[in-house]
Amino acid sequence: MQGDVSTPKASAQNRDRVSLPEVFSTVRVASPDQNWARKLFSYMGPGYLVAVGYMDPGNWATDLQGGAQYGYRLLCVILLSNFMAILLQALSARLGIATGRDLAQACREWCPHWLSFPLWIACEIAIIACDVAEVIGTAIALQLLFHIPFLIGTVISVLDALLVLFFMRRGFRFLEAFIAALLGVIALCFTLQIIAAAPPVAELLRGFIPHRDVVTHPGMLYIAIGVIGATVMPHNLYLHSAIVQTRAYGASIAERRDALRWSVTDSSVALMLALFINAAILIVAAAAFHNTAYQNVAEIEDAYRLLSPVLGFGLASTLFAIALLAAGTNSTITGTLAGQIVMEGFLHLRMAPWARRLLTRGIAIIPVIFTVAFYGDGSVNTLLIASQVVLSLQLPFAVIPLILFVSSRKIMGPFQLRKSFAVASWGVAGIILALNVKLLIDTLF
Repeated sequence: MQGDVSTPKASAQNRDRVSLPEVFSTVRVASPDQNWARKLFSYMGPGYLVAVGYMDPGNWATDLQGGAQYGYRLLCVILLSNFMAILLQALSARLGIATGRDLAQACREWCPHWLSFPLWIACEIAIIACDVAEVIGTAIALQLLFHIPFLIGTVISVLDALLVLFFMRRGFRFLEAFIAALLGVIALCFTLQIIAAAPPVAELLRGFIPHRDVVTHPGMLYIAIGVIGATVMPHNLYLHSAIVQTRAYGASIAERRDALRWSVTDSSVALMLALFINAAILIVAAAAFHNTAYQNVAEIEDAYRLLSPVLGFGLASTLFAIALLAAGTNSTITGTLAGQIVMEGFLHLRMAPWARRLLTRGIAIIPVIFTVAFYGDGSVNTLLIASQVVLSLQLPFAVIPLILFVSSRKIMGPFQLRKSFAVASWGVAGIILALNVKLLIDTLF
């Protein structure tokens, strides 16, 4: 299991071993003599593409339901899952920068052949589950804002593949700028809603303190696992390990260490923005619906209709729907990239991004249309929550190989993960596995 740790950039000569070959090493980075602000700006971008996956429409369903039913008590789960995400994304960036391989390529190259295929299947299931949430979120937003029927909005969501094609042709920086702009829209919408909701600060802060009810209360545990599944996304680990390689850093150990430092800073700052948005969704739901007659609000459409009258803020519902549409659009773009990376990395199969996106989105539409056709629009939220639990169950299949790779001296060379961080990483993997086992036991028995 030898990793090409000495000259990962040499792989640019072999297009089959390069992540996203059309944008590989295309973004210039600041020179060593420039100030820290210019360095950080040159590396900013991949972190925000990753952060998108931590605030997609799947998060909305779990956060809304958690806030409405349990008040602020699940804020501790959002905080914990965000710290887990920061650590795991740092490992993902480390793998990509140190070895010149993304996680999918690493699994194909360094895992036994009998294992790499199941890992690919697990990752594809995770991408489809995530895509189900994006389909639902986009269709709901179109319905709320423009009164487009849900099923028609579901079909319209297929066309987002054109956005990826448009931005990738203009350069990766254009794509990053578009994503960052939509994230800004989401953050602004929820900032205004929190101001209107005026939550009690003391009770809100207590919600960030962990308590045993999260594990012992079955309903709260189910939502908590959904929050983790919606926050720590398996496909984001594949995505991040690839898009950090869009930066044209050098091949020396010192240059790669510098690139790793700035890339981790970028993703950590971006994920703090994701923490704010996820917490804001739950806080608004708790302030508006908990301890009221609307405590059982779980549907995104119901939250949209009730926010303005309950908060007494006329724009609350409109801001909510705008933010939802922005989140769905953002997530579909990054999902396209993740799907491309996974397919090319595991199978060495090249497919145009738009074609890959149409394939994945077409598969994701099937359960949505089936559910709506047989059970009505009211069943959509249940499917949304279930998709996030599926994502949580898929997490170990991405997390465990990632930790094994970055902990290996043979693969990582001087970039091998330090023991203290390895212990923390395995602790995160243990929490994920324990919660999944608990969920399965509760579900089966």
